[in-house]
Amino acid sequence: MNEISPARQWRVPASLPAAKLACAAALVALGLLFADGDTVRLVLACLAAAALVGWAVRDLIAPVRLAVDTEGVTVIHGFAGRRMLPWPAIEAITVDRRPRLGLTTEMLEIDAGESLHLFGRYDLGTMPEEVAAELQAARPGATG
Repeated sequence: MNEISPARQWRVPASLPAAKLACAAALVALGLLFADGDTVRLVLACLAAAALVGWAVRDLIAPVRLAVDTEGVTVIHGFAGRRMLPWPAIEAITVDRRPRLGLTTEMLEIDAGESLHLFGRYDLGTMPEEVAAELQAARPGATG
């Protein structure tokens, strides 16, 4: 993969894959501890742990989720690929706020016409509102 050399980039916090791997290990340990001869419990615990490990591996392989430079925005695409969105292809950069269970969830939305790219706080390592402001400021023709 080509290394990104942007003016600015946002990545998954380093503690997140470590936490996912620790949870995977705990799931396997709990599965072994409480299996009591029931292989179904152990298999389910191992499957959940494998999913967490896969998710953590993605964070380790492709920690940079979003990058911006004068040409446009580079987003993660697929498991660990990257896709460049030139500035003219980007129709809107917004932050979607939704209240759920007494908490407000914020997602950065980058609308590129045929594709919509969503990033949460843990994808970016910071608040989506701050990233949206930086992206708007980096956009050619932006005032401010």
